[in-house]
Amino acid sequence: MRKRIRLICEVCLSRNYTAMKHAHEKERMSVKKYCNRCKKHTVHKESK
Repeated sequence: MRKRIRLICEVCLSRNYTAMKHAHEKERMSVKKYCNRCKKHTVHKESK
C-alpha cells in the first residue's frame, strides 16, 4: 500500500509538493526540487 506525503522546502519551510511512497518504508524521503518561494532548487524533505 502506498501513502501520500508532503514535501517541505528546508530553506523557507513552504509545503510545495506531494509525493507517494510505500507505507513500509521508514526513512524520510529527501529530494532536490524547485521552490517557487525561494526561486531556486533546494532540498525538500518529507514532513511529519
